[in-house]
Amino acid sequence: MTRTLPADEVAAVADELAAAERDRTTVPLLTARHPGMTVDDAYAVQAEWRRRAVAAGRAPVGRKIGLTSKVMQAATGIDEPDYGAILADMVVPSGADVEHARFSNVRVEVELAFRLAAPVGPGATVDDVLAATEYVVPALEILSSRIELAGRTIVDTISDNAAMGAMVVGDTHVAPHDVDLPWVSAVLRRGDDVEESGVAAAVLGHPARGVAWLADKLAQHGDRLGAGEIVLAGSFTRPVWVHRGDTVRADFRELGTVSCHFV
Repeated sequence: MTRTLPADEVAAVADELAAAERDRTTVPLLTARHPGMTVDDAYAVQAEWRRRAVAAGRAPVGRKIGLTSKVMQAATGIDEPDYGAILADMVVPSGADVEHARFSNVRVEVELAFRLAAPVGPGATVDDVLAATEYVVPALEILSSRIELAGRTIVDTISDNAAMGAMVVGDTHVAPHDVDLPWVSAVLRRGDDVEESGVAAAVLGHPARGVAWLADKLAQHGDRLGAGEIVLAGSFTRPVWVHRGDTVRADFRELGTVSCHFV
């Protein structure tokens, strides 16, 4: 691991991001102010932010995976995904009203989420992930960027909890072997307009492969995926900007729809 930020600066950045989340503001680019900051520094900031959130009473319930498509990786100049934390207060049911002003730079993506029935450790295969999965459920991810977007790098994104804002969870739970997961498709509408569509194979060829990647990456950081956690496996559409008053709905065909209304 390559770290350049001392512990006091990691703590200061985590404090800054926590304040931005609380005050619903954005902060200047971290990489502009800490030019030597590395990906490992960014994960250290995220871990400190998560530790403080949990200490304050916010319950951890899982992880999100981002940047799983080749197009998004090329756009950010990296060759692997990233991850962030999901807390209980970030999870909302399909059909809910969502306060738009709770987030910054608000966008939505279409994803599948895996609910784990057993731990997943390093070296797991796709088959191992499927065997450990209780069910798969369709979801929307609400992205919230607490760091200004222009000039943003992967280091900024990881520090900012991989831009995790919230997740909207569908009602259809399906056993992982009861559906051909790479061929799950969805159409995303904002109001009556189709904004995006895609298939889950865009997530590293198989959405369970993202969960296996996450288990390996967490192990590098001294952590692991446990039973009962939910994992947002990565988007298979581009992010769509949303505004106050918008209703978004993803139609997953046999897996039903997932929707929310921004108020």
